[in-house]
Amino acid sequence: MREECGVVGIIQFNPELHPVPSALRIYYALYALQHRGQESAGITVHDGKHPGTIKGMGLVPEVFNKDDLVGLKGDVGIGHVRYSTSGDSRIENCQPFIVNYKSGSVSLAHNGNLVNSHDLRTQLEAEGHIFVASSDTEVIAHLLVKELLKHDVVEAVRNVMKQLNGSYSLAIMIDDLLMAVRDPLGFKPLCIGTIDSGFVVASESVAIDTLNGKLLRDVKPGELVIFRNGDVESHQLFDEKYSAHCVFEYVYFARPDSIIDGQLVYKVRERIGERLAREHPVEADMVSPVPDSGITSAIGFSKESKIDYEESLMKNRYIGRTFILPGQAMRETAVRLKMNTIGENIKGKKVILVDDSIVRGTTSRRIIDMVRNAGASEVHARIGSPPIVAPCYLGIDMASRDELIAAHKTIPGVEAVINADSLGYLSIDGLVESIGINRDELCLGCLTSAYPVEIPGENICQRRQLKLHEF
Repeated sequence: MREECGVVGIIQFNPELHPVPSALRIYYALYALQHRGQESAGITVHDGKHPGTIKGMGLVPEVFNKDDLVGLKGDVGIGHVRYSTSGDSRIENCQPFIVNYKSGSVSLAHNGNLVNSHDLRTQLEAEGHIFVASSDTEVIAHLLVKELLKHDVVEAVRNVMKQLNGSYSLAIMIDDLLMAVRDPLGFKPLCIGTIDSGFVVASESVAIDTLNGKLLRDVKPGELVIFRNGDVESHQLFDEKYSAHCVFEYVYFARPDSIIDGQLVYKVRERIGERLAREHPVEADMVSPVPDSGITSAIGFSKESKIDYEESLMKNRYIGRTFILPGQAMRETAVRLKMNTIGENIKGKKVILVDDSIVRGTTSRRIIDMVRNAGASEVHARIGSPPIVAPCYLGIDMASRDELIAAHKTIPGVEAVINADSLGYLSIDGLVESIGINRDELCLGCLTSAYPVEIPGENICQRRQLKLHEF
């Protein structure tokens, strides 16, 4: 699995009292969200007359420099870090997207994925809209422009949401008006906070923390938030009976220090480890994480099992992307470049390896083989999520069903492929209880093959309501 995207929006109402430019604040916030996307980054700031943008391929510090950021004038802006889930990896798909129209401009940053973007794009192209990219985000921007020509801001956003099927958390500027929108099922996280001179909206609360701000609350599913005249306007446009928060935000994607929909991710992962220890106990000498996302769950497993926590693997945190190297020997080198064993901690011991998930199984096999070759007498795999049996269509870059090892093999079959002495997955009930959110409020599509929205060729959760219910 790969990260998704991160969005940020900032507005300062009294910037003369706090002379940190909005663009620079957005830069710091994007840095805090770098884990959500390392492919491209962008910032758009509006100076009251027109928008100015800097965006490019690469990490946040590679795309921006201080002189460029100082040159982006304006008190309101939005930012984006991207990992492509829709559209190719190229500069044209970098966000934020800007669409100019006769009354002004729309700038938009999007985290999520639309299931019906192809049909919407075809319809818009037939009406004369011209696209410059292949991302579904540009489709949303064009739809919004189309509605703004006929309606006020609130009705325009409502009408756009009626047409979208999928996941979207949006930071939007209509000229210099900042807004935040979350889809009616709340797939992707989005929260609001205060800073010394205004407000910030971000994918995760850690971005607000970085700016020394204060988290106010999450944007509610189906809610439009407008930051105007020094205040926060809330417009609950849709009120669904159920939500569908992505479970993998808690298992893998979000930073452990983020608070998402009222749950501290660190505590969720700690509870996952504790539950794993109860569901799949095993005699061993040490509990060790697969860094970094397995660390907190391994701590929880150690506490519950009373087995010592000790690291067997060390991650190289200074490595960027690695080339796709030919040949088995070179692939093994690439794995060791990212992660190495601590032989003295492992030799002669029975090791419990705690990881967040197994997708194809190839990486798990290489890591387990590394630990065995370093001298472990036994290696037991414990996984902080249930088996992934179906693809994600809603914003996670996940393998196809054919590539998902658990979609075609039993648990003993997966155990044999990854070369573990034993394998234990967290149960779905265990995951739900660890997250602390009602099962009806979570998206479990990749774990159950039943999705909360209609997807051609796939099953839909019977308890879900397909029709959008206006509030």
